[in-house]
Amino acid sequence: MSTSSRTSAPSVNSRTAGARPGRIAAFVGLFVLGALTGAAGALVQAAWFPGGLLLSLAAAGGLFYVGTNLTGSRAGVGAAGAGWLVAVLFLTATRPEGDFVFGAGLGSYVFLLGGMAAAVICATVGVLVQPPRDSVRLGK
Repeated sequence: MSTSSRTSAPSVNSRTAGARPGRIAAFVGLFVLGALTGAAGALVQAAWFPGGLLLSLAAAGGLFYVGTNLTGSRAGVGAAGAGWLVAVLFLTATRPEGDFVFGAGLGSYVFLLGGMAAAVICATVGVLVQPPRDSVRLGK
């Protein structure tokens, strides 16, 4: 049997690697940070309108962008966005006492829709990966 007929195992790079403990910890951390950002944003956006609204949307958008770049995939923004969404949906529900965090105002709707739009934008744009230096030149 010749050596040319054997197939070599595909190389595993950091983007296609399986579930390693560090990668799982990064996704769990992004989920928790997303939940914290959603809860803090829900409180800040109404307290300091309109500056708090801009601050909370900037924090959510920044977390989604960092999640994408930290993990090197769109799953990073998915983990952070899922945490943000769970926290925000939990805070939109009314309690038996009649209390709720979100009021029926323009700022609350802009925060909800703006945060979702920021997550979708970061997931759509994704990570811009540069090709390796050697493959850029065609003649070499």
